[in-house]
Amino acid sequence: MRIVTLEEHWSDPAVSAAGAPAMTELVPGHAAVFDVSAGMPYTERLDLLADLGAARIADMDRNGITTQVLSCLNTFLPADVAPALTTAANDTVAEAVKAHPGRFAAFATLPTAVPDAAAGELRRCVGELGFVGTMIMGRTDGEFLDQPRFDPILRAASELAVPIYLHPAPPPLAVSDANYAGGLSPAVSAAFRLAAWGWHQETAVHFLHLVLAGVLDRYPDLQFVLGHWGEFIPFYLDRLDEAMPRRLTGLDRTFREYFRDNVFITPSGMFSQAQLRYCVDTVGVDRIIHAVDFPMLGNEGAVSFLADSDLSEEDREKIAHGNADKLLGFRLGDGLGRGAGPSLG
Repeated sequence: MRIVTLEEHWSDPAVSAAGAPAMTELVPGHAAVFDVSAGMPYTERLDLLADLGAARIADMDRNGITTQVLSCLNTFLPADVAPALTTAANDTVAEAVKAHPGRFAAFATLPTAVPDAAAGELRRCVGELGFVGTMIMGRTDGEFLDQPRFDPILRAASELAVPIYLHPAPPPLAVSDANYAGGLSPAVSAAFRLAAWGWHQETAVHFLHLVLAGVLDRYPDLQFVLGHWGEFIPFYLDRLDEAMPRRLTGLDRTFREYFRDNVFITPSGMFSQAQLRYCVDTVGVDRIIHAVDFPMLGNEGAVSFLADSDLSEEDREKIAHGNADKLLGFRLGDGLGRGAGPSLG
């Protein structure tokens, strides 16, 4: 079975260095997140973040992964350096995609602090480099994408018919300190603010802001991807529609309808059969795409997760690659890129 995974990261040293001061400010004890000796998970394979070649592909081959859609870790880049750094990073990953046809595709990393430049870079990446969308990590200058200044990015994605993958990032410091500190050790507080809970809730709030601001009424065909089984939202759709009905929001559709029509979800390596079954029942198998969250999590369970499910073979194929093929515009047999696709199997 061909497997395409959608949330697979790499790091660019210059991008990471430029965003590090803001990350350190937002997450006191941030260094502990990468400290194996502190008992932190997600640290065993971080050396593979920098690899866009043989070592990464060898790991994919050992574990049955056909294609990774690569995304650069990019949070809180300052406006004065963001355009140049993101352009260089996108050129780097484009070379990796070109060098390994069928094995990699790419999401653009964008200078969101300069929205017009970000929209232009997205158009370049899709139109010239064959990228299949963009991944945006959290707020920019403390603001969600629903703010009017970011409309050029949303409009570009809509016009290009490519998805925006909303990836978690730390909440603002005031939120984090109020919710995730309270006498906890720096390592526990950092984990609580980030992968254990805080940034998932932050991402759910981000998407709900987009809905409530009418973004999906202005751009009814715009597609978003949410990892980690939809960042809590599938489990609260009934409550959202009950507590914020259309007569209150003035929106064109219900939350359930927006989620059904404008969102794809991925497991991000959370290989839970119970969550899979719930999300198939709630959002439908046609809206689920495979993802590992590599290298924070390993590829080892990706194939068995689907093989061990009680889904039909047709539905397994949809999650493994069929839904990604449709969303990202892959065509079999033509290489890999927007309007092309994996030639492997």
